[in-house]
Amino acid sequence: MIVRILSEGQYQVEGKTLEEITELDEELMEALTHDQPDRFHELLNRIAGLVRSGVALDISNLQESDLILPAVDTTLEEAKKLFADPA
Repeated sequence: MIVRILSEGQYQVEGKTLEEITELDEELMEALTHDQPDRFHELLNRIAGLVRSGVALDISNLQESDLILPAVDTTLEEAKKLFADPA
């Protein structure tokens, strides 16, 4: 799976690491919907660390990302806007 961390780059992530990211992503969305900024940032940093443990892709070879992760300095309010349903 190709994961992009906004303002940072793309990474190829597979196997157990991908499974961990998927589990933490669900918790991240719960923290977002329940207005838990400390938990949100803890999880966002954990996920970003897991993503960075993957293979960094060359910036000259951009590919479509399967998952896009906000930059780690994204606030809870900014994240809500990023994930808001445009409907």
